[in-house]
Amino acid sequence: MALPPQDERTLPAVVLRDIDRRPLEQALAEMQTLVEHHGHVIVVCSQAAPTAVQRRLHTLRSLMESDRIALFRPDLPPLGLAVLARQLRQLASCDISPGVLASAGRLLVHYIHAGALLGSVTRLDRVPVGLKSHAKSWVPGSQFGVLAHPEPRLVRITPEAALPGPEFGTWMLVAKGQLQSDWVTTTLAPSWKVQGLREIPLPAESPDWWGTGKLIEFCSFLPDLSVLYQLVTSVRRGSCHWCGIDVIGDRCVFCSAMPPVYDSPPPKQLESRTAVGATGGRRPG
Repeated sequence: MALPPQDERTLPAVVLRDIDRRPLEQALAEMQTLVEHHGHVIVVCSQAAPTAVQRRLHTLRSLMESDRIALFRPDLPPLGLAVLARQLRQLASCDISPGVLASAGRLLVHYIHAGALLGSVTRLDRVPVGLKSHAKSWVPGSQFGVLAHPEPRLVRITPEAALPGPEFGTWMLVAKGQLQSDWVTTTLAPSWKVQGLREIPLPAESPDWWGTGKLIEFCSFLPDLSVLYQLVTSVRRGSCHWCGIDVIGDRCVFCSAMPPVYDSPPPKQLESRTAVGATGGRRPG
């Protein structure tokens, strides 16, 4: 998830390695050091992470009794998640408050298109796959283009195959696994009109997420820091009623508080004397 910096301003990432396997005291000390050094910490964690990882993160946050740790678990495949984490690292260099920065992840996720070219979908369980596609995946040489986000889509690769792409200018990252194909770079990328393309190593979690090592993962995204900054700062912000931090949206990403819900007053009942007082009990006219 720790992609190389997009530009010279991109802040480095801190990787919480084996956080569920190390002694609790050691993981707690590391998290306390991060909070003391940076003030606030945004933890980006995959929904596909083992339950033990998720449990350990919540345990650390509870033990520290801190509202300065935000746990963000977007529903993205590994490469898309890594891209989002880097975008937050880019924005962290700007004059954006911690609450707004942490909330920005929920906004930026809508501008990420993430998928993969797969040699088999028999073990794919994170994107809806029909029985026909499952049957075709047993045919030797079959390949499938899969879009996991923002809208799940699956197509069998043919000369006419296409996946819906972004309607705005993006760059694309491509991470090759054990599958040999140039469909992503020679067909998909031009159809999406990407403005730049770069190859990177395949994330370690990708084979498990996609159900096969025969894949080529791809992700298109907004690379320009000025565009990201404009997107985030143009959204109306408010203050959390519980911890007081500035946020975007309804839910505070640090203390998890939601806006209070107030009971609406019951509608006023019209009194009978008011209804007839002006007319003496008769209808006008």
